[in-house]
Amino acid sequence: MPDGPTAKRVRRTKAEQRAETLEQILDAAEFLFSEHGLHGVTLRDVAHRVGVHTSLLHDEVDDKRSLGEAGFARRAGTTSGRRMEALERYEEEAGDRPTVEGAMHAFLETDLDIYIEGGEPWMNYAAFCARVSNTPEGAALMDVHFDPVVLKLVAILKRALP
Repeated sequence: MPDGPTAKRVRRTKAEQRAETLEQILDAAEFLFSEHGLHGVTLRDVAHRVGVHTSLLHDEVDDKRSLGEAGFARRAGTTSGRRMEALERYEEEAGDRPTVEGAMHAFLETDLDIYIEGGEPWMNYAAFCARVSNTPEGAALMDVHFDPVVLKLVAILKRALP
């Protein structure tokens, strides 16, 4: 495709534009929540970081709580799924002889890898999770998104311990 004034512009659909805007909003919110927590950020802060009017933000999200939940949920499935796969693989490899060390490596290293490989967005997500995990809202999000994988880890640890 040629560059310059003769290049044809590819028109994005409204749905594509909206999805891109929502990603920008979630990226901005994730960064701000990682720095200031859920209670230290306003929708106006997020709109300012994205460079949009606050009313556009309200078109995309209902309120700050739903924005926090959406930001948390969008990466939780990836990290939880990878951890679950690693734990299942470890459990299969260990057979009847799982160890605490092996289970913890499977559980933790998977997330550390994704944070390192994923760069700044994943580092922001890690900081966001750490910051909100000790709040009532964060604890509820952790329960919803991470309980199955934590229960899997606990089951392996119970078998590993005398």
